[in-house]
Amino acid sequence: MRIVQELLFVILFGTAVYLFSRKAGQIRKNILLGRDNDLNDHPDLRWKNLLLLAFGQKKMFRNPLVAVLHFFVYAGFLIINIEILEIILDGILGQHRLFVPVLGGLYPVLIGLFEILAVLVLTGCAIFLVRRNILKLKRFISKDLDGWPRSDANYILITEIVLMLLFLTMNTADQALQGRGAAHYIPTGNFWISGILTPIFAGMSDGTLEVIERGCWWLHIAGVLAFLNYLPYSKHLHIILAFPNAYYASLEPKGEMENMPAVQHEVQLMLQPELAANAPASDTMPKFGAKDVTDLTWKNLLDAYSCTECGRCTAACPANITGKRLSPRKIMMDTRDRLEEVGRNIKANNGTFTDDNKTLLRDYITEEELRACTTCNACVQECPVSINPLDIILQLRRHLVMEESSAPAEWTGMFSNIENNMAPWKFSMDDRDKWATE
Repeated sequence: MRIVQELLFVILFGTAVYLFSRKAGQIRKNILLGRDNDLNDHPDLRWKNLLLLAFGQKKMFRNPLVAVLHFFVYAGFLIINIEILEIILDGILGQHRLFVPVLGGLYPVLIGLFEILAVLVLTGCAIFLVRRNILKLKRFISKDLDGWPRSDANYILITEIVLMLLFLTMNTADQALQGRGAAHYIPTGNFWISGILTPIFAGMSDGTLEVIERGCWWLHIAGVLAFLNYLPYSKHLHIILAFPNAYYASLEPKGEMENMPAVQHEVQLMLQPELAANAPASDTMPKFGAKDVTDLTWKNLLDAYSCTECGRCTAACPANITGKRLSPRKIMMDTRDRLEEVGRNIKANNGTFTDDNKTLLRDYITEEELRACTTCNACVQECPVSINPLDIILQLRRHLVMEESSAPAEWTGMFSNIENNMAPWKFSMDDRDKWATE
């Protein structure tokens, strides 16, 4: 019987790891479809961002109560699953509480801390469910989340609650069996939460308690492995990607936009026409901006997969607040959806993209949305995991203006003035100072 259990566990664990690795590999391939972007400078500052923004969740603490609850759920869930290592080794080796002889008196202290975190995770998830489904905060009932995204958030919260209940029930049954001197249930010392709950099982037989303990053990590990494979299809992939995304976040001032060398060169020639005669001819026509996901950088695509869909960016967006169609959250969700579609296309066609007559621009993100952006950086400032929706907006808008000559009449007039007068106004350089003489 023990050999059968070990074999079943190895099959379950191996299948889960294989499926997760395959999907993770596909996501990595999709992200690398983006243009190259060297972000390896200042590693000391990048590690600092990773610790403060990803693990410490520094930006969340603008709202201390929500931040503390989120930290309990996020950090607590990660820390509790350290215990999964013992469960995995127990399953493979056919042991029970493998680390008890190794850790001795420290073992019940660690499990006790894990149980306290489990209660905090339960509390946090319950409060978040209430905020989403009963209080219905504005950013959680937006049409951006219609359909699967709204259900996805609820599924994750419910799953975390179930996993924590299984963990506590398993430990409580284990503690009760230890107290009765049941075979194979070696004394571990008292657990802080489950030790208090053991009277609940006082009237049950040893056999019933073993079924409960083993059942919760299997359901807990199966649930964690299922959760692992659900992550790549969920917004909660940010649990993993928040760390590299924070590390590779831009270190430039938020108001500084990335200029194209080709455009800078043209401006230089405009200001110093004498240099034009000696300027080397370009062999290739530069491509301006982005029309589809493959025109964006890999960091833009990593941003899309890291999006938590929390809506803080949209809630802070002045264009959205005043009724415009622009929603930075939707920009990121649309980018991710289009990238997934392109990835499936390439996979179905043996590594080659077959034109599907669709692009990120217009088929997913409209011109109206892009032109509503004021480039104020509020969305960038608010994002808790260092996502930059503005960079995607600017690249799409740059394509519209510079590749398609598509711009509102007000913009076109300004562009003409800059080209002719080197300034946004209709005055030549010679006439621009005359107002001062009056």
